[in-house]
Parts: sequence; C-alpha cells; structure tokens
Amino acid sequence: MTLILASASPRRSELLRNAGIAFTVDPAHAPEAPKPDEKPLEYAQRLAREKARAVAARHPESAVLGADTVVVIDEHLLEKPADDADAVRMLRLLSGRTHQVITGVCLVAPGFERTEAEITQVKFANLSDEEIADYIRTSEPMDKAGAYAIQGVASRWVERIEGCYFNVVGLPVPRVYRMWVHCGRNRGWRWGKRLPQQD
Repeated sequence: MTLILASASPRRSELLRNAGIAFTVDPAHAPEAPKPDEKPLEYAQRLAREKARAVAARHPESAVLGADTVVVIDEHLLEKPADDADAVRMLRLLSGRTHQVITGVCLVAPGFERTEAEITQVKFANLSDEEIADYIRTSEPMDKAGAYAIQGVASRWVERIEGCYFNVVGLPVPRVYRMWVHCGRNRGWRWGKRLPQQD
C-alpha cells in the first residue's frame, strides 16, 4: 500500500520524511474558498477531504493523505496573503495576541475514509511596524497561512504555544500517524511498508 501526499507543500513533505514515513506526492489543486457561514474548522476539514478524494480518484489502490491549514483569529480566517499589504494586515492582527492554527487532515484508502483536525493555540509578541516591514522583505510570509512560518524567522515572536507544534508547521504528524495505524491495523501495512507476519 502506497501513501500519497495530496499536497505540494515542502513543509508537509519534510515533516513526513523526518518521521521516517515513505510517501509520494501528487498535489490535488482543489479550489480553496470558504462557503457562506462555514466555520473555520469545517472549512479546513472539507478542503482536506476534497483534496484527498480528488487524488484518490486517480489512485484507487493507494492511501491518500489530504491536509489544509488555516490561521484563525476572532473567527476570522487568515489564509495565504495575496500580496505584501495583505501580509502586513495579517501580522498586525496577530501582533500581541493569541490565535488558532487549524489543520484538517483526511486519509482515504480502499474501503476507508477518516477526517480529523488539530487545533493549536499560538501567542505572538507585540510587533512593531519596522519588525513587520523587515519580515515582509524576507518573502517568508508569502506562501504561509497567516503570513508567517513558525519554524523560520517568525519563531522569534512566538511566546507560547498550546498543542501540537508540527500542526503549526503544516501537518499534525502524531495525529496522522494514529489515523494511519487505525486504517491499517487489520490490513498488514503501515507507512508504505509491510508488517512482519505473525506466527
């Protein structure tokens, strides 16, 4: 059983590799727009499910992992910034406050589908306009939900997190692993490798 990551995110690939997980990549390219009155948690889970299903349709004999990460403050979604001005807006909203990072994950395999989500609380220090401007010039915010990377330059501003750190990077690896174990418990496989036969 092959595991396919339905995402082009280099951060998600790195997290899976670091955890010793064998996988291939086939991005889903699903449209990303919330429906009217859709809650952030529902939105992240729906996108993860749509991505996983889209790729599973191309690989019906494989296991497919879909994921989507959003940043939320005051129930307001902060996705990837459209431009520098949008990134500045997001970082000003996060400055000195606690926000939520939500990652929806969906695992689809033959005869199996499971969708879950991880939520992590992140507290930012107060950011000056000069700090924000300097950060924008690094280009790091531009392809990140919420306009920051916790594992990068922005790590200097993270005063506290409550929950899974890997979730903030882009994939809650412990949760994904538990989902995979649940899926493969009676199938004789895990992370793309056969389990030894039991006597």
